[in-house]
Amino acid sequence: MKKKIVIIGAAGRDFHNFNVLFKDNNEYEVICFTATQIPGIDGRKYPKILSGKMYPKGIPIYPEQDLEKLIKKYKIDECILSYSDLSYNYVMNLASRVNSAGADFKMLSAESTMLKSKKPVIAVCAVRTGCGKSQTTRYIANYLKQKGKRVIIIRHPMPYGDLSKQVVQRFETLQDLEKYNTTIEEREEYEEHIKNGFIVYAGVDYQRILKQAELEADVIIWDGGNNDTPFYKPDLMFTVADALRPGHEKLFYPGEITFRIADAIIINKENTANNRDIDTIVLNAKNMNSKAKIIHADSIITLEGNIIIKNKKILIIEDGPTLTHGGMSFGAGYKAVIPENPKIINCKKYISGSIKQTFEKYSHLDGRVLPAMGYSKEQIKELEKIILNIHKKEKLDYIVSGTPIDLKLLIKTKVPILKAKYELKEKSNIIQILLLKIN
Repeated sequence: MKKKIVIIGAAGRDFHNFNVLFKDNNEYEVICFTATQIPGIDGRKYPKILSGKMYPKGIPIYPEQDLEKLIKKYKIDECILSYSDLSYNYVMNLASRVNSAGADFKMLSAESTMLKSKKPVIAVCAVRTGCGKSQTTRYIANYLKQKGKRVIIIRHPMPYGDLSKQVVQRFETLQDLEKYNTTIEEREEYEEHIKNGFIVYAGVDYQRILKQAELEADVIIWDGGNNDTPFYKPDLMFTVADALRPGHEKLFYPGEITFRIADAIIINKENTANNRDIDTIVLNAKNMNSKAKIIHADSIITLEGNIIIKNKKILIIEDGPTLTHGGMSFGAGYKAVIPENPKIINCKKYISGSIKQTFEKYSHLDGRVLPAMGYSKEQIKELEKIILNIHKKEKLDYIVSGTPIDLKLLIKTKVPILKAKYELKEKSNIIQILLLKIN
């Protein structure tokens, strides 16, 4: 008899796991996916164009909160955990929910879901969301480009719209961002790469994405999402640890896995951390992955425009995922302005709608910064409305944006927006030495 399974996900890793292990697999019947973490991604279907011959009507996607009901209603045998940046307490709570409802709880190995490429693959992963994967990917891509390599970047999936139209996405120009109706969260990952002259692939079917990317690439860079493991078997794997969150490499799933299997561990943001916290990560690296090279790096933050903001009223907007499931209470924007001693407006009393719900769900957010939530056009409008209301009441001088995107392209406001940029600065040349081995 076929095993009845539920794939527990958040619109990304879950679809990849299905495609690699369960599509057209007669040993299993996938009853449904569950979804959480991202607003508005449940209530959809994994479409028949992607689900294969066994699922001619597609596969439904339900809220994770209904997990026990689904297990009992459909007599589920196994639930497969398929998303990332989860505390171990959350994982075991989820396992207990599944087991108490009568099903087995299963976690897949990284190896079992990695696809093999014909081209060299460099993977950039992390122990938590917001460690600095994107700036690391930019550093590596720019170096390889200088060496004459054709670099293609493949990004961890963020298919939050119409899945049937997101099977394979290729981003070469900023106009492509409009073509695919990308969210703020997608733009945060693609925009800087495009501006730097790199082609970015993403989507849902990562086997098809790989085949198309291989036609254009000398080297493929896997630009990971959250703290997830790579979808492709890497020839060289970097894992970024955050010097501001020491010990998190032992506390979050599957970030510990990326820490243990990396060829090199980059300890980032050392310029804003203390030596004791850096030493904690070094010790954990030696104990958990003694073969890995340890690379020390700074995250250099600059505020564009050379504008004096001392005593100015400012609103700080930060990268959404870093603040939400990444668990940070601030980001690059906050770090950029603190030395200048501006008047930072607390946004908490002005929030509304789904963004207010975000603050309620992630109670560590204290209002010093506003997350750039934009998983839908409606949420972008909410963000714009909140900014307008804050300016009306507080008469802002500037908005400081710590998100990688150009907010001026999405948000209508009369307030000048200053962008905080951040780049990786390696304290040695170990990354470059490792990259020389990639042919």
